[in-house]
Amino acid sequence: MRTTLAGALASVLALTLTAAGCSGSGPSGTDRGSAAKTAAAAVVDTRVEPLAGTPSPRLPVTVRSADGKEVTVKNARRIVPLSGSLSEIVFTLGLGDRVVARDITATFQQAAELPVVTRNHDVSAESVLSLAPDLVLAETTSGPVEAMDQIRAAGVPVLVVKAATGLADVGARIQAVAGALGVPAAGKELTGRSQDRIDAVREAIPAHADHPRVAFLYLRGSASVYLIGGARSGATSLIEAAGGIDAGADSGLTKDFTAITTEALAKAAPDAILVMSKGLESVGGLDGLVKIPGIAQTPAGMERRVVSVEDGVLLNYGPRTDQVLRSIVDQLYAGGAR
Repeated sequence: MRTTLAGALASVLALTLTAAGCSGSGPSGTDRGSAAKTAAAAVVDTRVEPLAGTPSPRLPVTVRSADGKEVTVKNARRIVPLSGSLSEIVFTLGLGDRVVARDITATFQQAAELPVVTRNHDVSAESVLSLAPDLVLAETTSGPVEAMDQIRAAGVPVLVVKAATGLADVGARIQAVAGALGVPAAGKELTGRSQDRIDAVREAIPAHADHPRVAFLYLRGSASVYLIGGARSGATSLIEAAGGIDAGADSGLTKDFTAITTEALAKAAPDAILVMSKGLESVGGLDGLVKIPGIAQTPAGMERRVVSVEDGVLLNYGPRTDQVLRSIVDQLYAGGAR
């Protein structure tokens, strides 16, 4: 797996998104020892919230792409974002009516009727070009390289945005997209709104917060994939913002993901486990999770303290990240951030 956030999960996230949905559970506080309660991943709104009004793009513009190239955008009437996160930004800026296709990771409602033409890192140049786009938005992890080169060779501007690794990337990604679309003022407004909402959640973390050790697990039961996140998993920023400690990183795991072993779990000693909701479903829910060797012996397994967030938004680091953070805080501390 690659060492960036999007690259680390790209090969498996698209497959996970096709699995059956589920709910996680997250008892905590004075009730942690009781049977796990359902913690609905739907706490994160399934719709994005566009800015008030529709901005008027001022084009053409020339911007610098994250791959070092200068990109001139003359029109932005037919946009193809190659990730769910980038789609979310375009829609939230108020320009969703210009998006003509989606990646499989764009799971919010406004994008539901768009044709799926890419599967995260697996870009089909033919599918993209068939839609006659005048702008393609890509991640630094988008590929394969040959497909990206083919799109550029057809004369389509491709803006590459640096892949997100944490909360600090939210504003930069929004402004990169807004700049390329010729709506920098809307980008600044959305950045400010997003940061204010993230700050509000952080400030609302309850005083009794116990700074739990939280292990981020990537699970895909149908393929027997059981991984624990380390320092480069992309989840550390969220865990720390929620008042927790990344148990994997703190235990010395420096890579993005490492295969789960009883020894690794014992060393991480998580008080809580963070999972993607469909990954949790793939192992049979909470009852199946604790059957994975080593899980039941951790404090999290013994207390059945699990935090579940919908796959397509957990690590997006975009306009809904405040909701992701609120969901994590609520589940960790039994509804403490209101």
